[in-house]
Amino acid sequence: MNRKTSPNFDDRPVDVPVDMLVLHYTGMPSAVDAMERLCDPAAKVSAHYIIDTDGAVTALVDEEKRAWHAGVSSWRGQTDVNARSIGIELVNPGHEFGYMPFPEQQITALIELAKDVLARHAIEPRNVVGHADVAPRRKCDPGELFDWRRLAATGVGLWPTAFAAHDPGEADPAKLKAMLAAYGYEVEDLAATLTAFQRHFRPALFNGQADAETVGLLQNLLDQVS
Repeated sequence: MNRKTSPNFDDRPVDVPVDMLVLHYTGMPSAVDAMERLCDPAAKVSAHYIIDTDGAVTALVDEEKRAWHAGVSSWRGQTDVNARSIGIELVNPGHEFGYMPFPEQQITALIELAKDVLARHAIEPRNVVGHADVAPRRKCDPGELFDWRRLAATGVGLWPTAFAAHDPGEADPAKLKAMLAAYGYEVEDLAATLTAFQRHFRPALFNGQADAETVGLLQNLLDQVS
């Protein structure tokens, strides 16, 4: 593992556990651009780790410190996601600069790193999330090309098992918001939150509509964590 210290961090609050892993894409034209930004004091952003497309891992912030990667965000009612999470950036141009599939070497390195992080911290599977999951009104990364199913198969994160499609008519907006909130999402903008959920758990179609498959997937995940 490489090491390059970012100045963009501070102390974690006392008695706040590290119980989340948040995955991002860099959304910059190149790895060099991403590294420069994550280490620029004026940018005030960072992550604990960045993984290049060739699988090279660089540590930027010590895990005991709070990196500044999630911004305005929320998960399971907690709004200081940075305080309780480890942040990993994956080099990828993102939707603005030419979104592309994540290379095999990069995903392999991510799985190895994520397993190490999970071995050091008590992080529940449903607390392995993407930036879009914790900030659905602002972010879409790591996006629909990211293979969450594969990660879950290795023990990193949660994925729906066999499920029954539900009549979306049964889920009025209030009920649907309650279901999403019960899993962990903030629900101020229901369509944005549904889109983030679908990017993660049903990437073939992420239109923000509560169709039968989406509701069934959500119910299955809730059954798994109940």
